[in-house]
Amino acid sequence: MKKSLLALAVLGGFAGVASAQSSVTLYGTLDLSAKYVKNDGSNRRVSLSQDGINSSQLGFRGVEDLGGGLKASFVLLSGVNADTGSANAQFWNRRATVSLSGGFGEVRLGRDYTPTFWNNTVFDAFGTNGLGDSTHVQQLAAATFVRANNSIGYFLPSNIGGVYGQFMAAASEGAATNPGRYLGGRIGFAAGPFDVAVAYAQQRLDLFDGKQKVFNIGGSYDLGVVKLLGYFAQDKVDAAGFIAKENRYSISGVVPLGQGEIHASYSHSKLTNDLGFTDDSKVGQLALGYVYNLSKRTAVYSTVSRVDNNGAARNSVTSGTAQTAAPTADGKSTGVEFGLRHFF
Repeated sequence: MKKSLLALAVLGGFAGVASAQSSVTLYGTLDLSAKYVKNDGSNRRVSLSQDGINSSQLGFRGVEDLGGGLKASFVLLSGVNADTGSANAQFWNRRATVSLSGGFGEVRLGRDYTPTFWNNTVFDAFGTNGLGDSTHVQQLAAATFVRANNSIGYFLPSNIGGVYGQFMAAASEGAATNPGRYLGGRIGFAAGPFDVAVAYAQQRLDLFDGKQKVFNIGGSYDLGVVKLLGYFAQDKVDAAGFIAKENRYSISGVVPLGQGEIHASYSHSKLTNDLGFTDDSKVGQLALGYVYNLSKRTAVYSTVSRVDNNGAARNSVTSGTAQTAAPTADGKSTGVEFGLRHFF
């Protein structure tokens, strides 16, 4: 009863929107975990953290049937700091889009996920969440990696024989605080247990009069007894006299066991540059996790992960207040977490 009243109260604040829609849905995820992290060179940290296997979030989505196969829709999605109850400074930080879709596909405007991010998360057994996140080995972060503001996107229709694709252009709008223009695309093919996709993007780095190129390819195959996943990514930066290239890869798998799943992965990166005074560096990560589904919505889980740095790299199994400090160069980072996740 309380949940129904709360949903009605929240939706009441969006009455103007809801009245113009065929349907409006309130949905979200809460994911919290007890986490232990020890990085070389600093004290251990025990914390209540979040996003162990899924991102904590609160969202609204709606759709209006315009007739003739044409639909208008929107998504507003905000990250939730469930451990403290606080909101992010950029409230709709996860997604804020409006779309028009039909037999031609979908045109989507707003803040959205980039085409070059998807292969990193879809083909990662940990879904780029928690201690097992494969991007923990990333050393040369893209200026626009997960999401882009001010974007115009196009998605291929879903009925073209298993082929899918996304293309995006995101403007910097001349703001000094924004990255430069992003242009990227992703195309893939999925049929039965098989899925493969390739993505590419180029972005201007206006503040440094340079550019960054990102390429990745990933795939998965579900054998029933195990689902195998993997991807390869390459980032290149040429800006302000700095030239660097990073090659990353991840190999992972999901083994179903009744109501549970075992997740395992190995990820690795190598960064090369032309600075001369900084050696090339490598980072490797091993992760193992177990998820037990109490229902379709609720799960308990545990993950253990270890990152090994070589050279100048100081990567960690986590970030922010879940650690006292990043590990020392050439050091290690180890973490364990136990958590609870619920969809609503």
